[in-house]
Amino acid sequence: MSQNNQAIQEKKTGKELYDYQQGAIRQIFDKFDNAPEDYHLLYQLPTGGGKTVIFSEMVRQYLKNHDKKVLVMTHRIELCRQTSEMLTSFGVTNKVVDSKANLDDQANYSCFVAMVETLNNRLNDDKLDISDVGLVIIDEAHYNSFTKLFKFFEKSFILGVTATPLSSNKELPMKDNYNELIAGETIENLIENEFLARCETYAYDMGLTSLEVGSNGDYTVKSSEDLYTSPAMLQKTIDAYKKHALGKKTLIFNNGINTSISIYYAFRQAGLPIMHLDNTATKKQRRQILDWFHETPNAILTSVSILTTGFDEPTIDTILLNRATKSLTLYYQMIGRGSRILNNKSKFTVIDLGNNLYRFGPWGADLDWQLIFKSPNWFTDRIKSDESIEANFKHELPDEIKEEFSKSEDTYFDIRQTYKDAVDAGESSKVVLERSIAQHAKICIENSEDVYDALALAKLLKDDINQRIEIYAKCISKSTGNFLKWLKDDYQKKLNSYLRTNFDEKFEEIHGYPPEE
Repeated sequence: MSQNNQAIQEKKTGKELYDYQQGAIRQIFDKFDNAPEDYHLLYQLPTGGGKTVIFSEMVRQYLKNHDKKVLVMTHRIELCRQTSEMLTSFGVTNKVVDSKANLDDQANYSCFVAMVETLNNRLNDDKLDISDVGLVIIDEAHYNSFTKLFKFFEKSFILGVTATPLSSNKELPMKDNYNELIAGETIENLIENEFLARCETYAYDMGLTSLEVGSNGDYTVKSSEDLYTSPAMLQKTIDAYKKHALGKKTLIFNNGINTSISIYYAFRQAGLPIMHLDNTATKKQRRQILDWFHETPNAILTSVSILTTGFDEPTIDTILLNRATKSLTLYYQMIGRGSRILNNKSKFTVIDLGNNLYRFGPWGADLDWQLIFKSPNWFTDRIKSDESIEANFKHELPDEIKEEFSKSEDTYFDIRQTYKDAVDAGESSKVVLERSIAQHAKICIENSEDVYDALALAKLLKDDINQRIEIYAKCISKSTGNFLKWLKDDYQKKLNSYLRTNFDEKFEEIHGYPPEE
């Protein structure tokens, strides 16, 4: 049983909430008692910290002490039902205002749970009486769909709750809609006190410069699918899964349904137990897939972003980010799905195939939420671009090729640093490639008996040569396709020529004896 569920169980049996949850309730009610009646307060608590538990207990206390009603807003039907069930478990009778709801008996209720769009329609049609609503609670408050409803609640105290107080739209910062932020427990504190599991991340260096950013500020589905459905990328995802998560319950997040379906077929072909879920599934299909995922210890579930909120499966061991995002909120939501704790689970794994760790830092790093709330642009403007992330990659040889060069202490060559040193010394940029060729030749000779072995090894370096050339071209700011192709071809010819001319001499330098005839 997860800690959240334990908290609910304790509540049902008349026991207390956790100390930090009680502390949050005291803080919020203190604001409620002392601030103007139309005050807008934002409360931040990490995914898994029990936001719903906190505001359900708040509703219970509020209704006991005030002669006004409460409205809880969510943006998803699943969250609507979960919230209603949680409130009921706290002894709060509530009515769900969904598209099918009959509102003839609304006078009998003091608490309503509603979805944004349905509520908007009901209010515009004047079907729901909200004249005596004193407290409005907004779950997942970073979504901007809620702001259009604020005009209906000009005399209500509004409490927004979120794990990440950063608006999903740069043009609509949260500080414009909320007077103040209260930041709750940090992820690190929740881990230390065993409310959340600790995360171990395996980040892969990904070339993402082909991705395009859309009008919503995040990577487009089209450019993501072009990259992530390629055979090489599908193989990379399977390899990463096998290396870090084989046999473990794994949730895969993709940007686009086609990517998720491609992952499903690729994994199935590899003989791995996988299901695909997207928002076209019927309720029955969704239930069957999620039941299978819950009951199968080594299950893999691939999906798009429909399982980022309101999905609680504590048995998840691995989160595989098979996508890049520029949204801090999405990054935290996806990883948060693995952070639920279980009796025998105190840590979980994240496999990052989208440079997300490099973009945002580790999940649970000490973010200054007050600063992010007050100056969101200061934060978003400091998120690294893909170019600057990739500029720091250390391009190593793949493991299977590295094995062929096992006699070399180091196969890495830093083109950028060599270029910088050459410029500082007033040398021509040409010396960079000359030094690179000499280093490539050296590792070929170190692992060869004769020049033919060395030339065969030089062929294996094609991808490494291409990467070095691309970095070099960026250093000298020349990157036309024809120029790059010429440089790569020229490099390979010069490397082969160097090996033929210098093999004997370099072999003796390296080994201390000449090659055998």
